[in-house]
Amino acid sequence: MISEDAIEAYNTRQTVDTSNIKKLTAGQRDAVKTYGSSAEALLKNRDLAMYIHHYKFEITDSLASLTGHSPEDNATRIALANNLSGIDGFVTSLKRAIYHKNKIVASEQHSE
Repeated sequence: MISEDAIEAYNTRQTVDTSNIKKLTAGQRDAVKTYGSSAEALLKNRDLAMYIHHYKFEITDSLASLTGHSPEDNATRIALANNLSGIDGFVTSLKRAIYHKNKIVASEQHSE
């Protein structure tokens, strides 16, 4: 069953096209800034950073321990590499949200 938190997260996801800041409405600009501020708070959270790094180290250790080249070992390697890519993609999405927020803030300061 889908939880209320999952529904709220889906409904509040970032769907604004930030390729042209000038075309954004004031509400869209505020939404991008709020989203970016939330992402920034996550990236600045030392505990989250520690867990992300620990997770990446565990995956790297698992990759390093694979010495065989059987089809199962290769499939495990691919799965572990996908896990690393996924966590890096998550961090990149946070950085992208911060970038868009900063871009909007800079454009608003420049236009004043």
